[in-house]
Amino acid sequence: MILTYQVVPRKRFPRAKALTIKFRYMVGRVTPCAPASVWSPAFTRSGPPEGGTPNGAHGVTRPTGSVATYRNLFVAGLAQRLFIFAALGLLPHGVFAAEQNGFAELERQAKQAFVTGKTNEAFALVTRAISVEPQNPLGYFIRARFHEDKHEPAKAVADYDQVILLDPKQPDAWQNRGSEHFKLGHIKESLADFDRFIELVPQQAPYHWQRGISLYYAGRFEDGRKQFESHQTVNSNDVENAIWHFLCAARAGGLEKARAALIPIKGDARVPMMEVHALFAGKLGPEDVLKAARAENLSVLRFNRQLFYAHLYLGLYFEAKGDDKQAREHISKAAGQYQTGDYMGDVARVHLQLRWPKENPADKEAR
Repeated sequence: MILTYQVVPRKRFPRAKALTIKFRYMVGRVTPCAPASVWSPAFTRSGPPEGGTPNGAHGVTRPTGSVATYRNLFVAGLAQRLFIFAALGLLPHGVFAAEQNGFAELERQAKQAFVTGKTNEAFALVTRAISVEPQNPLGYFIRARFHEDKHEPAKAVADYDQVILLDPKQPDAWQNRGSEHFKLGHIKESLADFDRFIELVPQQAPYHWQRGISLYYAGRFEDGRKQFESHQTVNSNDVENAIWHFLCAARAGGLEKARAALIPIKGDARVPMMEVHALFAGKLGPEDVLKAARAENLSVLRFNRQLFYAHLYLGLYFEAKGDDKQAREHISKAAGQYQTGDYMGDVARVHLQLRWPKENPADKEAR
């Protein structure tokens, strides 16, 4: 374990500078810890270095002919004594400032507070960490993640702006900011961030289904179709990928061509996803999807989640067919009554916001 203390000079010594001293604490001993340029290897107990002679009861070697080395030896001994005095409580209050106010410790405390539900404390701690090291992008990144978890996309975007300003080659910041822009309905901005993420991490391009969804809402249907075809190569049993590919193809070339090109899926175990696939293939009707989603003996959470996906994809199905009334009804239920709170829940909410800006899903009653 490494402990850090800082010697704070008294006011009557205005030219004195604070001295930070680190100690490596181990069972049975306390040793100063610092780069070799400060703590000379000559201070080890392994025997005299070349040109040095053993000296002292504990065999500490003292090389000859080096004023700097004598000074380092003095500081090493002083550091050990200061640590002992501090441990025994014999130093006046204010002589040492412990590292609990340092960036790393504040960061750790902030994360711990957040995972234990103390969100206000977590935000206060990470904000203090940022004030300690305002040029460190990590503080802004952590606070942005906190805002994401609290469903505060505008605040998350503002912090990711700072991360990117300080470290423009941080790929996760571009990816996460793109997601938060999407949640705000900023489709163009989300695409720009996703594209930059792929430039930085090109091997992630096939996995980027979020980009495909943004392309759909941007009206770039051919590009969206290609993105979902690419995603199929790394995620072959996902009905949702097949459906979004269908939606892009339908808008680009018509419903019948899209149905003929519907990607076959066999292994998606999520209810009612196989029924949704059969719906888009023309083999089942909307009632079959809802019947599967309303299976009995389900927990409330699972029941709501299954109905969310049923209504989301029923809404998208009716939109592809040009039935605006039924599309609006089902999307409103997915965005409101059965909202999941995850990225696909945001897709339903953003869809409603973009297509019918005055619609309030909270006002829709379940049927």
